[in-house]
Amino acid sequence: MAFPDKIVLASGNAGKVKEFSQLFRDLNVTIIPQGELGVAEVPETGTTFVENAIIKARHAARETGLPAIADDSGLVVNALGGAPGIYSSRFAGEQASDQDNVALLLERMEGELDRRAHFLCMLVFMRQADDPVPLISQGHWHGTITQEAAGLGGFGYDPVFFVRAHNCTAAEMDKQQKNALSHRGQAMAFLLEQMRQTFA
Repeated sequence: MAFPDKIVLASGNAGKVKEFSQLFRDLNVTIIPQGELGVAEVPETGTTFVENAIIKARHAARETGLPAIADDSGLVVNALGGAPGIYSSRFAGEQASDQDNVALLLERMEGELDRRAHFLCMLVFMRQADDPVPLISQGHWHGTITQEAAGLGGFGYDPVFFVRAHNCTAAEMDKQQKNALSHRGQAMAFLLEQMRQTFA
């Protein structure tokens, strides 16, 4: 089975589109955001990261007829009982911006001594909409929540996610460094390994 030359990404998030395009660049795979193909976002009705990723990948594959990748990722904060979790992108409301979500997180964490957190990414690749054995991978990235935002790179909660080993926030890292360390980078590395075996 030949490696696909086009894969639809079940996301319209510009930051994710850039990261996935960079990760697949060496394989000559074109990542197409689903919005460019007229595919609307599907409601994320799952109660776990993997359920939501499957829902999104299946929808994108069914609407386009192309193989699809979806991720469901978020920030899990110990002191908040795992929140914002699957609601990370809409923590401050359905139309919330990254800045709104970060502001609410810092507000909820005010005075909190336990600032441990981790990003989690769940990736699902579907060859077609009714793929009975989608490829699934996950990655974790551990850090702590800062007292205030720092850095202009990245997106989402990156400006308040401090990586102790590098003494900076995720938003202060360059793209290559972040891709090598991040939850999405880890999940993608494992997914690519599975895909190479599948399409060998």
